[in-house]
Amino acid sequence: MTKKPSSQPNTKPQPSTPTVIDGKSQQQLLDIYAAAFADTLARDDFSRLLQEIKQALFNRDFATAFGRTDYLEAYAARWSPTRSLGYAAVFKGLEEHFREVIHVEEPRASEPENPDSPGSRLRMLCIGGCAAEHVAFASFLQDSSLQGTLTLLDSAPWPSITEKLQQHLTNPPALSPYASASAKSSNHAFLPTSQLSLHIEQQNALSLSKEDVVRLTGGPPNVVTMLFTLNELYTEGGIGRTTKFLGLLGEALPSGSLLLVVDSPGSYSEAAVGKEKKRYPMHWLLDHTLLQKCPPGLQWEKLVSQESVWFRLPDGLSYPIQLENMRYQLHLYRLTR
Repeated sequence: MTKKPSSQPNTKPQPSTPTVIDGKSQQQLLDIYAAAFADTLARDDFSRLLQEIKQALFNRDFATAFGRTDYLEAYAARWSPTRSLGYAAVFKGLEEHFREVIHVEEPRASEPENPDSPGSRLRMLCIGGCAAEHVAFASFLQDSSLQGTLTLLDSAPWPSITEKLQQHLTNPPALSPYASASAKSSNHAFLPTSQLSLHIEQQNALSLSKEDVVRLTGGPPNVVTMLFTLNELYTEGGIGRTTKFLGLLGEALPSGSLLLVVDSPGSYSEAAVGKEKKRYPMHWLLDHTLLQKCPPGLQWEKLVSQESVWFRLPDGLSYPIQLENMRYQLHLYRLTR
């Protein structure tokens, strides 16, 4: 691979522009994190946990960084809030594309029909998905008045963390015993339980079979996300296994499905290729796999692309610890057969 692949003639990806969701909703999401992880944020060893996680991430030792529940809770309390607000803004900015894969279906027995949006459901599979994707998807559903089915797939033990967040998302926040009658009457859950169906799959994405992907995504089109995950897959599985996995997605996903990739920009997302370990940008490898090496009968179209976007936290938001802005690259593809 010595020459960067050119775009397909009919592929004209549009640049992404950062979208800001409503400030009240942003604060609600931060309040949900603050309540869900109040005990974690108050731990005497919270700073030590963060340093150990940061060191593991610096070493690209993802198995260590995400291998313990206390690490996951500390990570979710410290880094997931900004990610959630950023992802929520990304989802909002891509709403036009997301609405193209919404379908109408009969609700399951455990999923009462939403009278405001009967049967209109968006299905999302988050590969490497955890707290940030969970909360961001809930924000998108709340803002768009849609029902959704979310599957979070990750090798780390996230279930207890996502269960805690789901409880805070779907139950009214705790009020002081001295709260006024008006405060009590206006105290509602961020999202009705019936609006978000949540499924957790604890499995390594690189070990999935085609049958696994079909089971997770079969039926109507999906939105599949890899948010700050693809670079980890290249690091863990190498070019070969990751390329094979991307090909598997194309074979198994229903036509019309969307693939959203968000990751670190620039040199933070590069992968080494060959014996000489020549480094290539992640987005180049992604385009090469999806746009140039797609099997006959399949076609990925690149809809949106941006190599560097800043999500900046607006002034006035409140959280128990200081949060930081986020910079990312974004690429959205659509599969057709």
